[in-house]
Formats: sequence, structure tokens, C-alpha cells
Amino acid sequence: MKEISSYTLLRVMILLLLLAFLDSCRHFRRRENDNSSSSIKILSSKSYQRNYNSKTINEMVSLARSYTGVPYRLGGTDGNGMDCSGLLFCVYGQYGFKIPRISWQQSEVGKEIPIDELRAGDWVFFVTNKGGTSSINHAGMITEFKNDKELLFIHSSSSKGIKEDNLFSKYWMSCFAKATRPSF
Repeated sequence: MKEISSYTLLRVMILLLLLAFLDSCRHFRRRENDNSSSSIKILSSKSYQRNYNSKTINEMVSLARSYTGVPYRLGGTDGNGMDCSGLLFCVYGQYGFKIPRISWQQSEVGKEIPIDELRAGDWVFFVTNKGGTSSINHAGMITEFKNDKELLFIHSSSSKGIKEDNLFSKYWMSCFAKATRPSF
């Protein structure tokens, strides 16, 4: 009987420690989003701009570019690390736009457009075949049209973090799946 009560007491103590830990994580996340001392720009809820127009798109491109160099982190959505769909999720979320979190789900948002009509703010999707998949597994956002041979998009590279690349490069064109223009 004494062993059962000691075991029960141990279980209760472990449960209390676990609850205390989880509660501290919740508080940590709240502080983590307060990046006043960080160089990463986090918008307050007062700054949300729900008008999806060229001014907002240009601001979102600038915000996405401010994350350049942030390392790749699977599932990441903050200045400590982001994956490709996390970058879109983070940038659009900071402007009050709710979008799916996963790249193939993001590819369902908006209207599909031909590659020759791409402009800043449009989304591009790829099938890189990493992991042997044949479905969309990479996403990016068009940042700048330079000329007929250079169309830049920003994304999170698994090896180099958030960076801009030329969509018309041999590699990216071989993986290109589709482009969409989000509409909100």
C-alpha cells in the first residue's frame, strides 16, 4: 500500500513539474515575440493592413527581405529560423492576412497565373523531389522583375536560409510547378 501511494505521489509531482514547464514555455513564447531589441521587424496588431494593394505588397516584400540570412528551420516562423512556407505565413500574418501554413496548401490560395505575368507579391511553388515527393514542397514570393532573364523571388533555402534567387535559373525552372496571385 505504501508503494502505491509513493508511486502516486511521484506521478503527481511529475505532472506538476510538466505543467510548470509548459506554462513557462507559454510565457517564453510571448516574450519571444517581443523583438524590440532584435533587428527583425515584428508588426504590432495596430499595424495590420488588410488592404491587399501595391503599397501593402511592396511593404511585405521589404519585410520579407528584412529576414534575409535568417537560417532555415523546419516548421519555423520567426527570426530564429523559418522554412519556405513559414516565411510566407509570417510575412502575410504580420499584415493581418490568414493563410495556410503548408506550401502545398498555400498553392491553393488565389488564382493561378502564367509565368510571364508574374509581379511582386505573387507566389511561386516548386516540386524539388527532396524526399521523393511528387507534390509541391517549396514556396517563395516574387520580389522583383529585373529583365526577361532575371525574376527574383525570396524563399528559405535549407542550406543558406532566407535568400533571393532568380526564378529563371536552370535549377528553379526545372522544379517550377505553378504560380498564384493571392487575393484577399
